[in-house]
Amino acid sequence: MTRVDKVGDVLDASIGYLAKKGVYEPKPACELLLSRLLSCNRLELYVKRENRLSEKHLDAMRRGVTRLAAGEPAQYIVGTVEFMGHTFKVDQRALIPRPETELLVAAVLGRVSLRENESTLIADIGCGSGCIVLSLALAKPCGRYVAVDTNPDALALTAENAQLLRVGGNLAFSPDISSDIEPDSLDAVVANLPYIATSDWERLPPHIRLFEPRSALDGGPDGLSVIRAVLPDLWIVLKTGAPVFLEIGSDQTGRVKGLLEENGFSDISVGKDLAGHDRIVTAIKAA
Repeated sequence: MTRVDKVGDVLDASIGYLAKKGVYEPKPACELLLSRLLSCNRLELYVKRENRLSEKHLDAMRRGVTRLAAGEPAQYIVGTVEFMGHTFKVDQRALIPRPETELLVAAVLGRVSLRENESTLIADIGCGSGCIVLSLALAKPCGRYVAVDTNPDALALTAENAQLLRVGGNLAFSPDISSDIEPDSLDAVVANLPYIATSDWERLPPHIRLFEPRSALDGGPDGLSVIRAVLPDLWIVLKTGAPVFLEIGSDQTGRVKGLLEENGFSDISVGKDLAGHDRIVTAIKAA
């Protein structure tokens, strides 16, 4: 039997095997696994197609493909994810950062009032892996930041990523925005809170539902329980005229606008994701 050890053959065989198993998007998952094993980017794999893999790399690829076949996300297997040009550690303590959330960070960085204020104090509510708050801190190191998450494991992961990315003295950690942050002190709040309705969570693909933390996804019966609960606290800690940036479900725009208005926010605007769906809602604390 011909030995399958060339990069191209191993990649093709792995993709075919996982496709038969019904694994979600097997091609990028296998490319991610093999590129990390070979310390190259995914495109380079196709230049290296005729290169032979060592037995060590073959064994590692087999183990990774077995885990993919069981439904585990590739990002958890390799232990890292790229976000806003930085590499973040990621595991089952927090949600895997999505490309749409980069638009949330970009919205904050694009806000003129925040860009011109060199000493902004910004809180990330539900920080998870820390991808949002740390990306902001790296892009605007003169600012001050607070990472907030009720899950101590998620806060610990954010702290680990802060150390890896060398974000230090301008970052604080808190499990509770209402008790640890002074009223009228924040220049902005950014939040990617759980917004999936419980009935929709139960229908999510296994690679999400069985591996990513439910607390970071399930937003209650209508998907808005967490956002609804946190908005009154946000109004208290934000300065008058300060913005809040929220990532939401594509079908929640009207309801989120209503909640914001009920809680004293105005100048509400909506940004779309790369697929053209409503995704980012911005508002300011009214006087």
